[in-house]
Amino acid sequence: MKRTILIGCLSVLMAAPALGQRLVRDSVKLGGQWRRYWMQLPAQMKQGAPLVMVCHGYGNIGKSDSWMKQAAEKNGFALCIPQGLKDPKGKHSWNVGYPFQQGWKQNDVKDLCRIARHVQKKYGLSRENCFLTGMSNGGEMCYLMAYSKQDVFKAFAAVSGLCMEWIYSSMDAPCPRPFFEIHGTKDHTSEWAGDLQNKGGWGAYMPVPVAIGYWVAQNRCTHEVTDTVPGLRNNGMYTIRHHFAGGKEDVWLYEVVGSGHSWHDKEIDTGGEIWNFFRKYVK
Repeated sequence: MKRTILIGCLSVLMAAPALGQRLVRDSVKLGGQWRRYWMQLPAQMKQGAPLVMVCHGYGNIGKSDSWMKQAAEKNGFALCIPQGLKDPKGKHSWNVGYPFQQGWKQNDVKDLCRIARHVQKKYGLSRENCFLTGMSNGGEMCYLMAYSKQDVFKAFAAVSGLCMEWIYSSMDAPCPRPFFEIHGTKDHTSEWAGDLQNKGGWGAYMPVPVAIGYWVAQNRCTHEVTDTVPGLRNNGMYTIRHHFAGGKEDVWLYEVVGSGHSWHDKEIDTGGEIWNFFRKYVK
């Protein structure tokens, strides 16, 4: 534990001059297991600031750097970047029911909610204004959390994530949820068109438009507004923004045409766009 604290202190000293924010390596013991996480606390953050939790992709370790970092510093909200535990393949991940995760009893829905409550209290953050985003496996965690019965996270933003077929067919969200998906049309890891035959080995999952269509129906959205914006680089990519409104909660889908499996931060300001979505639900 002393080593963990020392590493966190060194991270603060190294990160603060460059980023203008505190970077803390921390952990909490849940169910007999230490759950590690990074906290990014902007220099201008106020007491009771919102919290955004960022879930990493499959096999990653929850690095301190994320696509939300600049948005956090600019807008004064806190970031919590937790590290997934090792699954049966020995990879750090979130338990979303991949075939090779069968038999793994880890309940990441419960643990992420508990981590959020822990850091809200420890760092003086808002209990009400709490949001979840994640990339790839972390994006799948956003879907699973949104479908689950919990009162911690208010809105969700999945980046290159997908909705597992078992979630779609066996679960029903307890209430409308604001939901945002950013996805590349040439993503060959999390296919835009889905993979109901499990050709990729991740398990059956829904096409992106169908997965988003669930939230459009669940939230009772009545109409769609679309526009197209060019990419940040002159590489021929562009984004079709689908905004479903008129219901109890809004739903957004960013269709990044020509982009693959990534954060898409080279095509759009991913962190800024996600925060602009979340901030509508800050009270």
